[in-house]
Amino acid sequence: MAYRDLSHFVQTLRQEGELKEISVEVDPILEISEIYNRVVRKSGPALLFTNVKGHDIPVLINTFGTRRRMELALEAESLEAIAGDIADLIKPEIPTSLLDKLQTLPKLKRLAELPPKIVRGGPCQEVVETQKPSLERLPIIQCWPQDGGGIGQGRYITLGLVFTRHPEHGSRNIGMYRLQKFDDTTLGVHWQQHKGGAQHFRVAEQIGQRLEVAVVIGADPATVYSATAPLPDEMDELLIAGFLRKQAVELVKCKTVDLAVPANAEIVLEGHCDPGERRLEGPFGDHQGFYSHAEEFPVFHLTAVTHRKNPIYLTTVVGPPPQEDAWLGKATERVFLPLIRTSIPEIVDINLPIEGIFHNLAIVSIDKRYPGHAKKVMHAIWGLGQLMFTKIIIVVDKDVNVQDLREVVWKVGVRIDPKYDVVLSEGPCDDLDFAAYTHGYSGKLGIDATRKWPQEGFTRGWPDECLMEESVKKRVEEIWGQLGL
Repeated sequence: MAYRDLSHFVQTLRQEGELKEISVEVDPILEISEIYNRVVRKSGPALLFTNVKGHDIPVLINTFGTRRRMELALEAESLEAIAGDIADLIKPEIPTSLLDKLQTLPKLKRLAELPPKIVRGGPCQEVVETQKPSLERLPIIQCWPQDGGGIGQGRYITLGLVFTRHPEHGSRNIGMYRLQKFDDTTLGVHWQQHKGGAQHFRVAEQIGQRLEVAVVIGADPATVYSATAPLPDEMDELLIAGFLRKQAVELVKCKTVDLAVPANAEIVLEGHCDPGERRLEGPFGDHQGFYSHAEEFPVFHLTAVTHRKNPIYLTTVVGPPPQEDAWLGKATERVFLPLIRTSIPEIVDINLPIEGIFHNLAIVSIDKRYPGHAKKVMHAIWGLGQLMFTKIIIVVDKDVNVQDLREVVWKVGVRIDPKYDVVLSEGPCDDLDFAAYTHGYSGKLGIDATRKWPQEGFTRGWPDECLMEESVKKRVEEIWGQLGL
């Protein structure tokens, strides 16, 4: 059964021994972040701070900080199992018999149940503040000392789901963008240029229209995850959430803006961004592990705060890896592999290492079928959705385990000739990539570490790998226990 809400997931974490409740008073300015950092580096539990200085709302952090909790969040035996479920769902098989048609019915029924649905009311509106709405009560944390220009100035909502609608098409976008608290009624919205929310705001500005916005803090875990998913433009994230939780997301209409938000959310901020208005946002210690520069971004004006009677404030910290977002990213790597294969079917597996911040390095194994195949895959990846941000792509043969970095480094070291096996290209990069000489645009590096064929100009003959005879391995396996080793 799908998690009803965040509290339901917290109960599960508690039962599974994955939650530590902390009653000691802690300051939301840096102290929560420092405690979290020490815990996340030890693959420790989720943390629920129940005594936050100056606030009466508890803070939940490190909620998704391990593979185990990510699998619990998505209610799956493994992340690979979800990928298999998606692969089965998207198989383009046309039923040719009555039996095939009957077997297809459950799949069609499940698809029909995925879209979100509007309900009359929900817990997220148990308390409604529209007269003098304020952010003052929220225990918004400061993650790093230089955030926002100094201690006490850089309090950020870091795990908020930002809802917008395309001003002309009406399609919904849900993204996870950092939000700097300027004061009790305004936030800075960090809409990077390639993101769906940024496109909605650009269109709104072009037609001279304010963009209505809702920020959801705390929802069921599948919905939270879906806001991070790299979906195609104008594809509804709530469809993915419905698929993952095997139940449609229920929505309620907001009180002051024409948007709908998850009925079982913890806290909802309603407001708008006016065309042409910008304010200096940042600096901010981001997922690269360095402070991103302060820049001008749109301003969110608060028009309402709605929440449960006893809400939980969900947050996270980004910074030098590993962080909690590592497992949100790893979930995407596993869950979206079948979708990547629909465009690049020769891909066997992919590894986006946590240390590579996901879009800085991709290691891909392929079923190599023709000369230059590795280079074709590189360019296909650079042209595929948000994989366009990938700075370095390493391509290996299908017999290489891309999840084993020791094997990858070994094979790359012995299988490439840098004069012939390196591809240099260029294209869009992450807005937060401070190493790029031009903002949002950088070079790309491809490394072909596959076995080279004569048709690719390698005429020396590729050597065989040192492998033991299977009969010897079997014999040693039989006597291994007697050896005392």
